[in-house]
Amino acid sequence: MKVLHIYRTYFPDPPGGLQEAIRQICLATRTRGVETRVFTLSPTPYPKEIDLPEAVVTRSLSWAAPASCDLGGPDALRRFRELAKWADVLHFHFPWPFADVLRLLGRTHKPAVMTYHSDIVRQQFLGLAYAPLMRFMLRSMSAVVATSPAYARSSPALTEIVDPSRLKTIPLGMLDYRDEALEMPSTSWVFDRLGVANEPYFLALGVLRYYKGLHTLIEAASRISAKIIIAGSGPESEALKALAERLGASNVIFAGQVTHKEKVALLNGCRALVLASHLRSEAFGMVLVEAAMFGKPLICCEVGSGTSYVNKDGVTGYVVPPEDPVRLAATIDRLSNNPMLAAKLGGEARQRYERLFSGRALGDAYVGLYRDVVADA
Repeated sequence: MKVLHIYRTYFPDPPGGLQEAIRQICLATRTRGVETRVFTLSPTPYPKEIDLPEAVVTRSLSWAAPASCDLGGPDALRRFRELAKWADVLHFHFPWPFADVLRLLGRTHKPAVMTYHSDIVRQQFLGLAYAPLMRFMLRSMSAVVATSPAYARSSPALTEIVDPSRLKTIPLGMLDYRDEALEMPSTSWVFDRLGVANEPYFLALGVLRYYKGLHTLIEAASRISAKIIIAGSGPESEALKALAERLGASNVIFAGQVTHKEKVALLNGCRALVLASHLRSEAFGMVLVEAAMFGKPLICCEVGSGTSYVNKDGVTGYVVPPEDPVRLAATIDRLSNNPMLAAKLGGEARQRYERLFSGRALGDAYVGLYRDVVADA
């Protein structure tokens, strides 16, 4: 079976959680006999094709990216049509309005599925203009996948536009790479660079974006003594550093963009993973899955999305109210002062990962879906 994934950006351009989610679906299904390709746009699409372990990536030029919506030109439409002819199934990833244009103009009747990663949260006025095209796109799908039961229930687009018979729930997942930590001869160089000795630290990991709630985490850090490592780069980086300095939160360490080996070391060594996102733009939280894979307890906020599905409150960690630095600080303190509790919650997180978010679970679910839509075509 041949599956074409369609999204606005992909590796090796700057990484993000959604690109990683696509990569994991490709890897998990490829081991089950699915041939995968990815179509994307890039500001520098040279070379035009890149052969990565998970898929062959075909890139066309991104002419502009207003409101984080990459737009292509005639070459993008031409390449999409060529790849659509090759594919047995088209797999769209929402949100990307230009993909709806490609679908509309692409003149293809192949079975199509969509993974609905997030509502359009920030660009609400643009969302109103986009609504008719979005309705067309969602209704044209053979199946629409929500990444958690919470999102399937709470997203207006999914509940009001998608026929319940075509709405599926498949959690995002990730192939297990925890054993890489055991293969590393030493990780002291990572902690020496960050100035962290043999002491518990809490890890925030990902692109530093407006919805990540890192301002709340920094406010919480100013109330506690435990060290907080913020690993990643992004548009909020300088503002967050200024906030930490203004609040005197000297226990906050900005690690910047980290390599994969550094990420493995940080995940393996942390006391817990903190995802303080306060908006529904954080629709799932792949970093929660990564930390659960490493057997770490999780702390996140209740925003009505998949984050509190991945992290089961009181079982795999704690779910706290968004933008509440007092509650967040108290929760961090609780795990900082109780390593046995942290280990218990981390063990439960690992079991939940194996059951719901592993590569095996992800691959089985999507291969089954692809077979169903092809059979019904």
